[in-house]
Amino acid sequence: GPRPRTQALLRFLADHSRSKDTVLKEVPEEWVKAQGLLEVRSEISDKNLYLTRPDMGRRLSPEAIDALKSQCVMNPDVQVVVSDGLSTDAITANYEEILPPLLAGLKQAGLNVGTPFFVRYGRVKIEDQIGEILGAKVVILLVGERPGLGQSESLSCYAVYSPRVATTVEADRTCISNIHQGGTPPVEAAAVIVDLAKRMLEQKASGINMTR
Repeated sequence: GPRPRTQALLRFLADHSRSKDTVLKEVPEEWVKAQGLLEVRSEISDKNLYLTRPDMGRRLSPEAIDALKSQCVMNPDVQVVVSDGLSTDAITANYEEILPPLLAGLKQAGLNVGTPFFVRYGRVKIEDQIGEILGAKVVILLVGERPGLGQSESLSCYAVYSPRVATTVEADRTCISNIHQGGTPPVEAAAVIVDLAKRMLEQKASGINMTR
C-alpha cells in the first residue's frame, strides 16, 4: 500500500525525537551562573512535574519570592525575565544575541531597568506574580517555545503592562514569537521589544488594550 518514502520517514522520526529531547533537557546551572544571572524557581521541583502540573509553573516558590525581594531592584520601569519554558535550546542558542542588546536598548531609551534573572520551570503567567512583587511597570518574559518538528530553538517574548495575579488575563499580553536565526533574528527582536516597551509605558497598556 501507499507509504512515505524512507528518507521522509527517517527525517520525520529524527525531527520528532529532537523535539522530545529538547522538552526534557535542562538548562545547566553552570550556564546560568556563567551568564551572571540570579536563578530562582517556580513551585516545580523537576521536569516531569513541570510537564504535568502547569499550574505550579505559574507560581514562584517561597524561596524565589524571598530572593527577588532581597536581590532585585524594586519598582523598575521594565523587568526582564528569562525562563526555560518548553525549550532549553531556545534559551542557550539565542541568549547572547537578545539579552545584552535588549538591556542596552532599554537603558539607552532612558528607562529604569530591573535586575534580570532566570526562572527555572516557569510558565508564562508567572510574570504576573513577578511584576506584582517587584512593582514593575512592564514585565518582559523571554521563554522557550514548545518545539516544532525540526525547530527546537524558537524563543517567545511575552510583555505585559502592570500585571496583577488576580486580574491580568492572556489578552493583556503582547507576544512576539518565532525568535531564532531562521525566523525573527534575536538582535532584531531585541530592537522590536525595546520599542514595544516604550509604547506600553506611553500608553499605559499592553495586549488588546494598546492602540497601534
